[in-house]
Amino acid sequence: MIQFDVSDLHSAVVSDALDTLGYGGQCATPGLAPLTVRRALIGRCRTTLWGDLFHKDPEPYAKELQAVDSLNEGDVVIAAASGSMRSGIWGELLTTAALNRGCRGVVAEGAVRDLARMRSYDFPVYALGTCPLDSQNRQRVLDYDVPVEICGVVVHSGDLVVADEDGIVFVPQAIEQEVLEFARKKVTEENRVREAIRNGMLATEAYARFGVL
Repeated sequence: MIQFDVSDLHSAVVSDALDTLGYGGQCATPGLAPLTVRRALIGRCRTTLWGDLFHKDPEPYAKELQAVDSLNEGDVVIAAASGSMRSGIWGELLTTAALNRGCRGVVAEGAVRDLARMRSYDFPVYALGTCPLDSQNRQRVLDYDVPVEICGVVVHSGDLVVADEDGIVFVPQAIEQEVLEFARKKVTEENRVREAIRNGMLATEAYARFGVL
């Protein structure tokens, strides 16, 4: 398993790496925001596909509990709910169960609840907003570990997610190593440019010399 250095790997530089390699559509459209903690969230996607309900659920919470119990160390739950805000699809109790499995956080294209408790657990949650309503009979997990679309990006379980205050980027597993190598190289180059400018070099000269912005 790859060991991530959160201090130097961030969404912008990973997005730059994807752009350079010809994968320009891997950033979630704006809207998802960090609601609990501000630190970066990096891990393996575990997808859940959510749907709205307009009838009594005969098996409430069935597949969402199965999905949470299947989590592994380093996973990040991806909740693809098509932007529905009908209920808080993630909250304190699911967080507690997910933490016991080694989950690193949640990215939800929908609403969540129990923010204060999740914040006290130092558990990163990215979502569209909050809703105090329970998901029972309103929304449910239809399937998990299937390809999903979240904020314009098709995501598979096992893909890499990098989320921070700038945004959320998904890296397909097939190109992960190449993307990470490029991103880390760019971080090194950006550090050189920053130091040169701090020491008095003009921005135009720095770009001409290093080719990095």
